Amino acid sequence: MAPSKTKHASQACIIPGGFTVLSLQYSPDSAARHSVLVKEHKVRAEKTSQRPLDKTLFAINIPPYCSELIVKELFSQFGPVKSVELRDKPGSSEHTGPKLSKYFTPAQKQGFKVGYVVFDNASSIAAAKSHPHDVPLVVSTEQQPVKTGIQKWVDQYREALIQPDKLQKVVDSFLQGYDKRKEEEAERKKKEAEEQQEDEEGWVKVTRGSRGIKARPHSEMANQRALHKETRKRKRKELVNFYTWQHRNTQKEHIAELRKKFEEDKQRIALLRAQRKFRPY
Repeated sequence: MAPSKTKHASQACIIPGGFTVLSLQYSPDSAARHSVLVKEHKVRAEKTSQRPLDKTLFAINIPPYCSELIVKELFSQFGPVKSVELRDKPGSSEHTGPKLSKYFTPAQKQGFKVGYVVFDNASSIAAAKSHPHDVPLVVSTEQQPVKTGIQKWVDQYREALIQPDKLQKVVDSFLQGYDKRKEEEAERKKKEAEEQQEDEEGWVKVTRGSRGIKARPHSEMANQRALHKETRKRKRKELVNFYTWQHRNTQKEHIAELRKKFEEDKQRIALLRAQRKFRPY
């Protein structure tokens, strides 16, 4: 029987762990390929708007020459990309404090990274996971070339040179934002202190909650005041008869004290009787 001449459609390569293998090719004429592993981001504990569970693709083994802009262009063929985040290792997207300028941001480690690709549509996740393994994603094209080698190092050196006027603008902008945040924090604390201020009779103003329920407003100052009051109450209170031997010793001391008072009363009564006795001579 002659073999069939029909060509089988290439399918996606899925490995244990639920990862789909995507092939990267640096240029169209490059013979070497690199494998990037992707799967849908499903961390239930992380419920943030930056990484929606149904629109975020988690990728590992991203090569060092791929920046966030390059990764965004590569995955744009599966659908519109909203944002791309590259990290040294997986972790939460929580960020506290203001975003620092590039002049004060520590240099990132040069190595393979993990990425979070957020699409506009949930259907893009399925399109990326069903991409054939033998169809590589080309990184550097004629329309969008990617620099490597000496040219990349020269550009990085030029970008590392800091212009004094630009740096001064960044510093001034950061200090203005810092002063504004400090003023807002002081105003917030002052407002909370006024709300929690007790009058001469010990009454505290009660505000109405978001659902129309009257409740005492919870604030950091109120919590500290309550903790200080509880600490003082705990210091004044003594633990009496906490253990069995303490209770037994207390009873013995109480009985001994009663016996001592009884003997003293007997002596006092005997003395009173002797003083009241009639003596004619």
